[in-house]
Amino acid sequence: MASRPTTVALIVAAGSGSRAGGAQPKQFRHIRGKPMLWHSYAALAAHPAIDKVYVAIGADQEAEAMAALAGLKEPILLQGGVTRRESVYLGLQAIATAQTVDQVLIHDAARPFLSSKVIDDLLDALSLAPGAAPALPVVDSLSRGTDILSETVDRENLWRIQTPQAFAFQDIYAAHQSWTGAEPTDDARMLMGQGGDVRIVPGAEALNKFTFSSDFAGNNMPSFRSGNGFDVHRLVSGAELWLCGVQIPHDKGLDGHSDADVAMHALTDAILGAIAKGDIGDHFPPSDPQWRGASSDRFLSHAMKLARDDGFELSNADVTIICEQPKVGPYRGRMRERLAEIMAVDVDRISVKATTTEMLGFTGRGEGIAAQATVTFEKI
Repeated sequence: MASRPTTVALIVAAGSGSRAGGAQPKQFRHIRGKPMLWHSYAALAAHPAIDKVYVAIGADQEAEAMAALAGLKEPILLQGGVTRRESVYLGLQAIATAQTVDQVLIHDAARPFLSSKVIDDLLDALSLAPGAAPALPVVDSLSRGTDILSETVDRENLWRIQTPQAFAFQDIYAAHQSWTGAEPTDDARMLMGQGGDVRIVPGAEALNKFTFSSDFAGNNMPSFRSGNGFDVHRLVSGAELWLCGVQIPHDKGLDGHSDADVAMHALTDAILGAIAKGDIGDHFPPSDPQWRGASSDRFLSHAMKLARDDGFELSNADVTIICEQPKVGPYRGRMRERLAEIMAVDVDRISVKATTTEMLGFTGRGEGIAAQATVTFEKI
C-alpha cells in the first residue's frame, strides 16, 4: 500500500498590515474573538492530511505570534522577510532543511476563514498537477479607464485567486530559487513561470483577504449555532459496553446495530442538529448492514467534518450520561480525552458528566442507559 504524502503548511504572517490601520499588525488583530492568525492556523493544524504547520513571522514578532496561537498545537515559527515572496522563500528554505516534504500549502494569514473542504480539494488536485489554487469567478462588470470608463473587459474565464495554494514541494521550491523577476502576485504565478500547471479548485467568499480597516467591520460579531441530541439503548448480557469511545467493564453492554455507544450517538445527533444536517439515521441508517457493529467514532468524526466543511468550529460540547450503573466518574477523564481526539479539538471544550434517575424508570431499573448532549458552534 502506498504511503500518504508528507504534507506541511506554511502561513505567511510577517507583514506590518499598514493598509489595515492601527498600531498592531493585522495578523494579530482580533476578529470573532481570536487573533486573525489563530483562525487559519487552527484550521490547518486540525486537518488530518497536514503533518506540520510552519509560520513565517517578522522580526521581533515571536512573542506576539506565540500569544496569538496560545492553546493550539505548538507552532513552528520561522523568520520571514521584507516582502511576501522573500518570506515564502525563506520559509521553504527552512522547511527543506528541517525535513523531507512532498507537498506544501502556502497560505496568507490575512485570509483567516479557511474550511477543510478547500484543503481537501487542493490536495486532491495535486494528483493531477504540480500546483493548485482556490479561485472564484469574477461576477462584476470590468472596464478600463482613468476618470472616464473606456474599454470593457470580458470577464469570461477571469478568476479571483485566493490562498492557500498547494504545490509539489520541490517544484515550488525550485520556482522560488530560480525567480529573477519582479515581485509576483502569488506563488501560483511563479510555478506557471517555470512551465508548471496550476489547477483551479472552488474558492470561498469566506476566504476573502483582509486588507483595509473596513474589512474588519462586522467581523467581530460571532455567529453561533447550537444543537442537542438524545439517545437510549437497552442493556443486555453478553455485549461490550462503550461510552464516549471508552470500553467500560460491566456485566452488561448496550444493544444496537453499531457498537451502541449511546453517548456518542447523542453527541453526533447534537452536531447534525446544530448544522441542520438531519440526524444520525439519515447518514448511517440502521437498515444498512455495513454499519453492523461499527465503531461510533466514525459517526462522530463524519458529523464534525460536515460542520467544518460548512465553516463551523466547535465552541463546546456537553454530554450527560444517565444510568444507575456503571459509575461513570472514574472514566470521565478518558472519555473527555477520547472525544477531543475524535473531534480534533482541545479537551477543555469537552464536558462529560453523569446522573441517575433515583432508581426511577428504565434507567433506574438498570434496563438501559440514556444520554443527552448539547453543542455550540461558532461560524468562522
